[in-house]
Amino acid sequence: MNNTGPAGRLNPFAILSFTIPLAVYLLTLAPSVTFFDSGEFITAVSSLGTAHSPGYPLFVNYAKPFTFLPFGSIAFRVNLATAVSAALACYGVYLLACHLLQDETLPGSEAFARLAKRLVPLVAALTFAVTARLWLQSNHDKPYPLLAFICALVFYLMLLWRESFRQGAERPSYVYLGAFLCGLGSGAHQIMVLMIPTYCYLLLSADRRLLFRVKEFLIALAFGILGFSIHLHLIVRALQKPLLNWGDSKNLTQFLWNLLRKGYPVEKPARDFHLLWAQVNAFNVPYEFTLVGLLLLIVGLAAFVLKKRDVVFSYLIGVLFFLLVVAGYFNTPFDLIFLTEEFFTPLYLLSAVFIGLGLFAVLKELAARLPASFAALSPPGLALLALLFVLPVAVCALHYRENDQHENYIAYDYAENTLRSLPQGAVMYTWGDSGAFPLWYLQGVERMREDLDLPHTPHLVFDWYLDGFPQMFANSRLRSLSADQLSPENALLVSVSEQFPRRPVYIDFSTRYSVQFRGFQAQQRGICYRLEPAGRPLSPPDPDIWPLYTLRGISETGGMFFRDLDTGKAILIYASALAERGETLLKLGMGEAGAESVRLAARISPELGPQLSQMLSGYRAQR
Repeated sequence: MNNTGPAGRLNPFAILSFTIPLAVYLLTLAPSVTFFDSGEFITAVSSLGTAHSPGYPLFVNYAKPFTFLPFGSIAFRVNLATAVSAALACYGVYLLACHLLQDETLPGSEAFARLAKRLVPLVAALTFAVTARLWLQSNHDKPYPLLAFICALVFYLMLLWRESFRQGAERPSYVYLGAFLCGLGSGAHQIMVLMIPTYCYLLLSADRRLLFRVKEFLIALAFGILGFSIHLHLIVRALQKPLLNWGDSKNLTQFLWNLLRKGYPVEKPARDFHLLWAQVNAFNVPYEFTLVGLLLLIVGLAAFVLKKRDVVFSYLIGVLFFLLVVAGYFNTPFDLIFLTEEFFTPLYLLSAVFIGLGLFAVLKELAARLPASFAALSPPGLALLALLFVLPVAVCALHYRENDQHENYIAYDYAENTLRSLPQGAVMYTWGDSGAFPLWYLQGVERMREDLDLPHTPHLVFDWYLDGFPQMFANSRLRSLSADQLSPENALLVSVSEQFPRRPVYIDFSTRYSVQFRGFQAQQRGICYRLEPAGRPLSPPDPDIWPLYTLRGISETGGMFFRDLDTGKAILIYASALAERGETLLKLGMGEAGAESVRLAARISPELGPQLSQMLSGYRAQR
């Protein structure tokens, strides 16, 4: 794969295209579980189980060997697996850019041209490495970098096949291997399918008569199915009842339910221009690569459209199909568009390749117009080549702060603090995924507070989920309710009514403000709430909870350096819980303790400052 230089020596630039991104990712790697799907993915990898639909079997099996490393937590090891896959994706950029530039020439000395044709792909790889999307995916568990690397490999194999075809030494093994990788890649994410039109165009644009090669098509299809068989993991592991067994694909019906994402019915919104623009803008080259990067992408496409027309068109076909399906067919609501941004990672990889080609075109023009010393291995020539690195350095500077997660313990501490809030043998219902998944990791993988039951409310409507709590739901009424009675809210209320006489029942902060509990009142205990019969006199919040909490990254000077959506929510929950605690203490006449709690809330979330100051002023006025 172009890893060697003259005389079979290892190509140092190819090695650097992997090791430099990996070094950056290791410096900014999250040390433990984060929010969103992190806790769920880590638990699935650790137990060789099944993550949420469509299961991600390739990512689970890829990351599993990393859990055997002798250092760091399981979460750190899975994060490391993602960093390695992201660095491999960067190498994929280098590989493709080198291949597309192999026949290109530059004015000036041969040594200068040879060096430039290695540095430009390296710059393209490093620029891709520090884009916001890939960097964010690299520092904690995500399947998309692995998918992007596979997409790059298949693209490279199609280019190799085209070359062999033109030389009269056709090698169908390239196509068969590419088909296998397409099937395998669908086990990282199903958007692999959206790259198939790109690969087909690369084949058919070489010779349309390939459409009539039935035998070769059937062989390629067989290899694709062989790769797709990674999904048998869902069935095999379901029969073993792993710790995380989303969908319980123990039979064909459940397997298809999981594979086809039947558990996520989303009502399509009415689309207007503003929603359509937001959906299309999920693919945002200027944000990822800067406006200079966008300009270089256009230059690269324009400069090579005649020389490598089919390669340029294949990229544009990929962009078209992704937008038609992701933005057009999915018709994602405004509040979920951020989830589709990750789908475009393979396109960003190809964009980085063409940005590299654009850099080469600009360099070629400069070498032709500047004095000869700029096209040789002289100080001016080396300075010109050094200027290539301005782009990745600038992109890195723009995105470093938001992607430096090396001290991000917010999700871990939030989950651990939640567990510390609960008495022995309690049950606590969660509502949002980001509040639940870190708990799954701490309890299931790090074996923390195994005395607790932590049912997730949105899943109470599924029998396969209830099966995971055999003692709690063995004879539950939830199993006999009809489909129209099984909304998450109704399922929660039924389950609470069943558990309340038997054990302490708790809800998390999100549940507290998402569901009305008739006949119950919520008694605060830290960031959790115990359900008590309505009408019971209000008692002071437990004073022993907050001193037990760990609040790393939530300083009294404004909090963590960067807050993604759910990290910001977690910090706001801390502040809101402290404010609520303070207000309760004030109502009970415990003025000093209440005021201190309110002031601490204001220090954690300064945006609440005016509201909290008004609260304190109101109680002082009453006194």
